[in-house]
Amino acid sequence: AKPRMEVRPAAQGRAAAGRVVLLVVLLPVCCRAAAERIRYAIPEELGRGSLVGPLARDLGLSPAELPARKLRIVSGDEKQYFTLGEDSKNLRVNERIDREGICGAVSPCVLSLEAVVENPFNIFHVSVTIQDINDNAPQFDREFVAIEMIESTSPGARFPLGSGRDPDIGTNSLQNYQLTPNPLFSLVMRESPDGTKHAELVLEKSLDREKKRNHHLILTAVDGGDPVRSGTAQIKINVTDANDNPPVFTKEIYKVRLLENLPEGSLAFQVKATDRDEGINAEITYSFSDITNSARQLFTLDSRTGDVKVTGPLDYEEGKYYEASVEGKDGGGLSAHAKVHIDILDVNDNPPTLSLLPILNPISEDSVPSTVVAVINVRDRDSGDNGEVTCNIDRDLPFRLEPSSENTYKLIIASALDREKVSAYNITITARDRGSPSLSSRAALVLEVSDVNDNAPVFEEAAYSAYVAENNAAGAPVLRVRARDADAGANGRVSYWLAGGSAGAAGAAPYVSVEARSGAVYAQRSFDYEQCREFAVAVRAQDGGAPARSSTATVRVFVLDRNDNAPRVLWPAAGAGASAGAGAAPAPFEVVPRSAAAGYLVAKVVAVDADAGRNAWLSYELVQAAEPALFRVGLHSGEVRTARAVSERDAAKQRLVAVVKDHGQPALSATATLHVVLAESLQEALPELSERAAGADSPAELQFYLVLALALLSALFLLSVALAVLARVRRAGPPAVLRCLGAQRFSVAGAAFPADFCEGTLPYSYNLCVAPGRAVAEAAWLPPPPPLPSLAAEELVGAEPCGKRSPSSSAGAGEPPAD
Repeated sequence: AKPRMEVRPAAQGRAAAGRVVLLVVLLPVCCRAAAERIRYAIPEELGRGSLVGPLARDLGLSPAELPARKLRIVSGDEKQYFTLGEDSKNLRVNERIDREGICGAVSPCVLSLEAVVENPFNIFHVSVTIQDINDNAPQFDREFVAIEMIESTSPGARFPLGSGRDPDIGTNSLQNYQLTPNPLFSLVMRESPDGTKHAELVLEKSLDREKKRNHHLILTAVDGGDPVRSGTAQIKINVTDANDNPPVFTKEIYKVRLLENLPEGSLAFQVKATDRDEGINAEITYSFSDITNSARQLFTLDSRTGDVKVTGPLDYEEGKYYEASVEGKDGGGLSAHAKVHIDILDVNDNPPTLSLLPILNPISEDSVPSTVVAVINVRDRDSGDNGEVTCNIDRDLPFRLEPSSENTYKLIIASALDREKVSAYNITITARDRGSPSLSSRAALVLEVSDVNDNAPVFEEAAYSAYVAENNAAGAPVLRVRARDADAGANGRVSYWLAGGSAGAAGAAPYVSVEARSGAVYAQRSFDYEQCREFAVAVRAQDGGAPARSSTATVRVFVLDRNDNAPRVLWPAAGAGASAGAGAAPAPFEVVPRSAAAGYLVAKVVAVDADAGRNAWLSYELVQAAEPALFRVGLHSGEVRTARAVSERDAAKQRLVAVVKDHGQPALSATATLHVVLAESLQEALPELSERAAGADSPAELQFYLVLALALLSALFLLSVALAVLARVRRAGPPAVLRCLGAQRFSVAGAAFPADFCEGTLPYSYNLCVAPGRAVAEAAWLPPPPPLPSLAAEELVGAEPCGKRSPSSSAGAGEPPAD
């Protein structure tokens, strides 16, 4: 609590100043703590810049605190009468203060304002009492006053002389009236209930018109100021002939109550007087004998009827009470007087006024609730319920109003802010009074929300997929990733880089790179489908905030196969062709009995393709044969069969050349050479084989082959005998396994693959059993698996990641691989 500080005029001397100092020292000791309102008192008419009071000191603010606390003042008045000095410590006069113009007759005249400080935020209420000085002299409404008195007027009769007007108050206002000495007249002063002093002229002795018809007096109004000021009015008294019955008003005092919104031209009230005389002495005319200039501008009196009408706008805020004297005069010169008291009633014709003082703008989106954003000052010139005002915020916003004092509200944050949802708030504050009908006014405040880095970048997709054909060029674009950050400025500026993944082993060059600004992903090397079918990398997006925020997305790159691998023949062996040079292994041959019927299985061409999908689908075609009509090859199986029955005219030795093609674009191919001997038995085929070997092999090799042939012939003879015995023993049919016991040439359970073979197209394994002199039935071959359904491109590229080998293979069947 602060002691009341009063600044008194310097003219009161050192004694008054000493008393003030003593009061300031003793008041905190002798009295209880004052209210939190800080009070000052200054005389009116001080010049601009005059000191009102040490505001900063009275608020308890030291000079060191002032820059941080940001002391400001807020006034609800239209004019800024006070301001802070350049040092922001003392409260000073900003413009001329005329107490009479501001407060009129209201006493005390107090101007209120609020002092606002920050860090921490607080509001202090300051009241400045404007003290009156004697700067106005009393004045009369009329400089000349004419009074007519009938000579028969009895002594003691009183005649109102009107009242002087002095805008000052207290001792500086009108205190007394003086009249020039005259034995016939004296002066009496009366005071009305509102404190106005009126002068009345009293007739002391009977008049004698024949002696003196006119009397001249001077009425002086004196105030109590120092120095004394005064004003005068001249009174002229005309003595008329006798009229024994004066008019009489129906009321001595007319009390009227008028609404301030009464339209101009309306009848306000009526005065009425009667006269017992007759003729001209009974004709009464009405007039205002004493009325202020302000009331004269608002009311007119009909001299014949006594009707008083409104001629100007009534305003309760400008004038609440008017007083006038009405004179009724008959034709003989007699008059009567009545008082009129007019009370103006307030109606709700003034909307509230708002003044805003922003404290924080813009406001950070991480501001905590209850933070003060602005101070709102509300005024309403009406009175009673018409002047009681409530404030609210129109829409549902994260702000609320909190009353601070009688006319002050604080706008504070009610809930958390999010700049990404709302970057600015248009706040409309409505002040509404309690009148009927209620009036309101609005004030708009735009609050900007500043950004903080509270959002991490968000990728448009959590996982990206890209498809790149193998053998691509290094530096080719793969795809573009994009992340968006809801923040603004540097907090929303996103950069990209690789964060990890299966795109390369440690120490090896990465498969891809990412451009930091655009998020474009580029291939760093040429991809090989046969080595790597897919890989994944993690791309990190990071904003430019402090601290930075980031997020990660996975990019899966699928390598698409191209037809860059030709088929590879596994059987017959590629090095055993007819064009093999000296020292090469002998070409493989097949023995086909001459009794073989059409469809006899001669051999099976086995081939693989390292590619996948359609690039690994193989088809077989017989391109060269001594007897083209004798043999055929399965388009998709690679099985070489007889197209017709073997005849005696067919040459014993047949050389077949088959081509294996894939389905790529363009197609790649390989050839396989197969030698077929037509003979009923191995013994019959040996000469043909020997002739073939003699033309190509050395004598030592020929001798080796002859010995081998004799051994094989003996073994086959013994085997034939054993088979004949077994056939007789089991006429029901030998077991399937015994069908392969005659001169078994192949005993391998399946096709052999090179050690470096990664993928092929062999769909199944097979056994080949050939016995001389006996046709091999179709049932001796393992049936191929059922055809596989066609696969979509998405299934074809859905292979294992890099580093895993697929078991799929490509064989003579030519169906799509199971992968």
